[in-house]
Amino acid sequence: MGTRYWTVPITRAIVAFVPAAVITFNADHSAGFGLIVFGAFALVSGLITGLLSWKTVTDPRDRNIFAIQGAVGVLAGVLALAMPAGGLGFFLYIVSVWAAVTGALELYTGIRVRGRGQVTRDWLVVGSLTAVLALVFLLLPPHAVVAVGLLGAYLVIIGVYLVIAGVSLSSAHADAPRDLASSSTDSDTP
Repeated sequence: MGTRYWTVPITRAIVAFVPAAVITFNADHSAGFGLIVFGAFALVSGLITGLLSWKTVTDPRDRNIFAIQGAVGVLAGVLALAMPAGGLGFFLYIVSVWAAVTGALELYTGIRVRGRGQVTRDWLVVGSLTAVLALVFLLLPPHAVVAVGLLGAYLVIIGVYLVIAGVSLSSAHADAPRDLASSSTDSDTP
């Protein structure tokens, strides 16, 4: 990972918090509202994930996976925004497919790069939570208020986790030069 990768989870968190707040503070939890909010989130999140990861992820395979993940988000977002009258079935379907594909891609990346410490764990957790969202939406009895509310809850959980992940990564990169300096000073003392 590049030293600036911590900006990716922080930015992804901000992008998740905005629609979470919109869902929380809006009385309309219809499928049409859910499609618009999800569409805007998926579109912006896909762009952010794809573009920022392209600039900050050093491994070309990981970069490509995140670019695909971003493209899936953009596509899902455009479809949801293009068909806000698609109804509850379409809302459940588009969120399920998006969550299954992006969750699987993030999980795959985390599994593939095991041993890279915190960033691996972060990808595994976010990928798992997103895959669980797909399962919940597939198994959920069709109810717009519940589905939109669960999307909002997912966005809050992911947002909080990503803030913690980003701050931890930033701190780890900031501490690395100090740790290196202290270890060289320790080896100089008899």
